[in-house]
Amino acid sequence: MNKIMIKAAFIVLWATGISWASGCTEISHKKQEIPKDDPLSIVLERLNKTTLGLKSYQSQIEHKYLQPLLESESIRKGVFYYTRSGGKSALKINFNTLKQDDEKEQKNIEQYIVLDGARLPLPGRELNGIWLAHLDYQIKEAKYYQLAEPNDPNKSADVFDLAGKKLPMLGFSKIEDLKKQFDVNLVESQKAESEKFIQVHLKVKPNSIYKDDYISIDFWIDKKLGLPAKIIAVKSEPEHPYGDIEEIKFLKPKVNKSIDKKVFELKIPKGFGEPEVFPLERKK
Repeated sequence: MNKIMIKAAFIVLWATGISWASGCTEISHKKQEIPKDDPLSIVLERLNKTTLGLKSYQSQIEHKYLQPLLESESIRKGVFYYTRSGGKSALKINFNTLKQDDEKEQKNIEQYIVLDGARLPLPGRELNGIWLAHLDYQIKEAKYYQLAEPNDPNKSADVFDLAGKKLPMLGFSKIEDLKKQFDVNLVESQKAESEKFIQVHLKVKPNSIYKDDYISIDFWIDKKLGLPAKIIAVKSEPEHPYGDIEEIKFLKPKVNKSIDKKVFELKIPKGFGEPEVFPLERKK
């Protein structure tokens, strides 16, 4: 997953009616008529209220990456964890298996974790700010990517907001931030799907910080939980007309249930080299 997963959409991110085999990157969107009470605002306000009240979240996660130009598809499965307490938050994904195209599903361990730098192991060096750590057990490699400086106002932001720069988790982000970066619309879904989910379409604005990464992102809100259950992101690919597609599903979620703190402890396994460190590029 490496560069694809780091630069791409995690998710945040699944739709019926999308033909993966055809290599089509366009999702058919049919805007709902907005009556006087503005259902879009109601949906977003409810989503915002639910995410603000989120203290912990755990689910199975399925990540699909489709490359239409290469007619290639990979599916990774694992477990997703999130916790927030005392003004601090942490996020972790443990991917355990990989299925590439028509090959059999195989054991393939990768971990992604977003933490304060002080909690990342790096002998002889102290890391400050918020960092995304990526551990690849196949090649025994660890990399740290800085998401926020220690004196950056964003340091106090939730990890969902920070991870959204590297992973498509935007359905969990603050609603006001979504509106700054995207044109947001409700999408009319098929009857069976609309009974359980509400689909929201995000079109990247020309001046958005995501303009070089995505063309659009769709997420489906589980009506019962009030949280995203699926996300589809269409990547921006200047070198060819068919953007890659990234899909994330959150399955069997557990909301505001206790999660052992040890889940978020990061240890570099034996046999791994020293982690590569990628600080934020400083503005001139």
